[in-house]
Amino acid sequence: MKKTYKLENLDCANCAAKMETAINKMDDVESCTISFMSQKMTIEAAEDKFESILDDAQKAIKKVDRGCKIVK
Repeated sequence: MKKTYKLENLDCANCAAKMETAINKMDDVESCTISFMSQKMTIEAAEDKFESILDDAQKAIKKVDRGCKIVK
């Protein structure tokens, strides 16, 4: 299942690429794309895993850009 989320305060395309790489390495994530231009993140994973994936994704995002957050 694919879900798309808005990212708030994403500052640069390089940061988006770093976040995307980190999230794609996470267990249970089939794919992740982050668009700096649209400020959106799309994650593909099993539906029952999304809650834990989002928690881990937020932690990965904060490591790259402390001001950025996922808007559910």
